[in-house]
Amino acid sequence: MSHEPSTEPVVIAGEVPGGIVPGGTFLADFLYPAPAERRAGAIIRWWERRRLPYNLIVGGTGLVTMAFGAALTAVVATLQPVDMFRMAIWWGVWANVCYSLGPVVEIALDKLFGRRLLPTGPLLFRAGVTVAVGVTLLPIIPLVIGFILNFFGLV
Repeated sequence: MSHEPSTEPVVIAGEVPGGIVPGGTFLADFLYPAPAERRAGAIIRWWERRRLPYNLIVGGTGLVTMAFGAALTAVVATLQPVDMFRMAIWWGVWANVCYSLGPVVEIALDKLFGRRLLPTGPLLFRAGVTVAVGVTLLPIIPLVIGFILNFFGLV
């Protein structure tokens, strides 16, 4: 009898597997999902099932940043709309490149440490979403600083 914790999600007949938070909400299940089975194909599928929600979260955050930038640009012409569009495309591509590193890192850690390390997918996913949202919101800071400096005639 093995005393190792199971890494298999528990699925009740006809139900979608939930996260690891007992009685969790949609958000808890999304941020604390059950880990993938410890095989390369299962890990890749686990990550790919979360790519669209990741893109929606990061894209929505990007829309907030762009709306903020557009509002400030309407007052002080600092950015052209085409510049914001180019930055959004650039960031969307790089956010997905970084997201694609998630399963690579998880598979590498599993191969390197095996069962001595608990599954890392959910932790890597939460960290990646957090960093991507933070970096997506980051341009608001220099936009506000530029607006304030311009407002006071210091630029």
